Formats: sequence, C-alpha cells, structure tokens
Amino acid sequence: MPLDTIDAASVLDVRRLPCELRRATIIESFDALEPGQAMEIINSFDPVPLRQHFEARTLVGFSWDYLEQGPDIWRIRLARR
Repeated sequence: MPLDTIDAASVLDVRRLPCELRRATIIESFDALEPGQAMEIINSFDPVPLRQHFEARTLVGFSWDYLEQGPDIWRIRLARR
C-alpha cells in the first residue's frame, strides 16, 4: 500500500460495536498497520480518550486527522509513522 493511503478495507466503522470493545478493536487494527499506512475510523462521538492513549504510546509514531467532526458522525484518519 502506498504511503498514507486508505482503501475500503482500512475503514473501521465502530458505531455498532459495544463501547467497551471499540478501543481494543481500533488499537488492534492500528497495530496491524505497516509504517506509512493509514486507516479511517468512523465513530458516533469524538474519541478523545483514544487519542490520549495514542499520545501516551511513545514507541509508535502516528498522525490523527479529523475528516468529519460531528455532531452525529466523527471520522478520523489515523496513520502509522
């Protein structure tokens, strides 16, 4: 996959997952990315605690870009550096 691209398989819509499974699902999907790859997260709210979690993980670089900021749908482009 070219640098910083997102394909349909890399779109993760977690809105139908129970809240207690969302974070683990997103982290597991992110950890499967190679450096330079990106994924898109679709959520029903702004996942601020998740972003703080990624900021605290100093071993892996990432970028976090909002593509859509509510009020009903939040879309985030999460890339591994």
